[in-house]
Amino acid sequence: MSRTIVDIHIIQTVPPSNINRDDTGSPKTAVYGGTRRARVSSQAWKRSTRDAFDSMLDTSELGVRTRRVVELLADEITRQDSGLKDQAGKLAKATLEAAGIKLKAARKKDEAPDESGYLLFLSHAQVAGLAELAVSAAAAGGTVTIDKKEAKARADQKQSVDIALFGRMVADDTELNVDAAVQVAHALSVHEASNEYDYYTAVDDHKRADSEEDAGAGMIGTVEFNSATLYRYATVNVDRLRDTLGSDDAARRAVEAFARAFVTSMPSGKQNTFANRTLPDAVLVVVRDTQPISFVGAFEEALRGREQDSRIAASARRLADYGKEVQDTYDQRPVAAWCVGVGDRAAALTELGERTTFDVATKAVGALVAERMAGRA
Repeated sequence: MSRTIVDIHIIQTVPPSNINRDDTGSPKTAVYGGTRRARVSSQAWKRSTRDAFDSMLDTSELGVRTRRVVELLADEITRQDSGLKDQAGKLAKATLEAAGIKLKAARKKDEAPDESGYLLFLSHAQVAGLAELAVSAAAAGGTVTIDKKEAKARADQKQSVDIALFGRMVADDTELNVDAAVQVAHALSVHEASNEYDYYTAVDDHKRADSEEDAGAGMIGTVEFNSATLYRYATVNVDRLRDTLGSDDAARRAVEAFARAFVTSMPSGKQNTFANRTLPDAVLVVVRDTQPISFVGAFEEALRGREQDSRIAASARRLADYGKEVQDTYDQRPVAAWCVGVGDRAAALTELGERTTFDVATKAVGALVAERMAGRA
């Protein structure tokens, strides 16, 4: 049985910036092909993608990831039945423990509700369902008893789009785990990249107005940054996504939302300092029926010499040539492909896919996904 895989390849230039820093504050880097590259972690771009969902999907289709699950559930119990406000925390704790979630005392606040020992990802629908169970148990009167089987079922049904895409790991009970339908690669610069330092001074306005004071800086510091043309890649396993969400239409909507959010989002690190937000220079979307294929091999040898004069055009040329060679060598013909580019520099990608606008490409992918899911039934 053929699969439905959606691969997204992106060439994107980011000016001086520090959108994803390590524990020392330096922009992340990695050695690839023997050359030091600028790097943005997959976690950083997944986070920005999830944040972008807020403007694309209804809250009821999304989830929340938090350790403060007792507080979260207690608030929902109170929303459903305000008469339970005083015992909502106790009910929430009992319900979560019945579902198999281990809780422990909050680390910072003496009187704060208990927390899970790790970030727990729950859909808003699951939170509402667990609250309904707690409210029903309280309404029965007497000693409140939460049905464990039902609590666990409600914590594992009605998965949200973001949980279905990015998965969920529940350390306390692996049966509540959700396999991710999306894989996101670390973004890498297509060229050698070095971090640089911006030395800055900040003027003390009040001191400067005092004629008896010197005109020295109020503070000094340095900010580390780099600039890069990045190759970004992500892939969606549509079949897994559909199985988790349980609906063809939900899978189509999730694929379209992911494509829009992943392509247009940007990690927010030091954005106020560098105003570095850009949109991709070139996007290639490929639908396959076999397996996901990254084209990162096109950049195993970093751009050098004259290629550096026009990195976007050179990157698009490398991506087109390598993509065709891989597809020819392994007989990996795509089901369909579309490309989006700014100006003529991404023209080479038309050798791999039909050139169109981003909105048209996204809707075309969604329509093809819907068609293939309907044919799978």
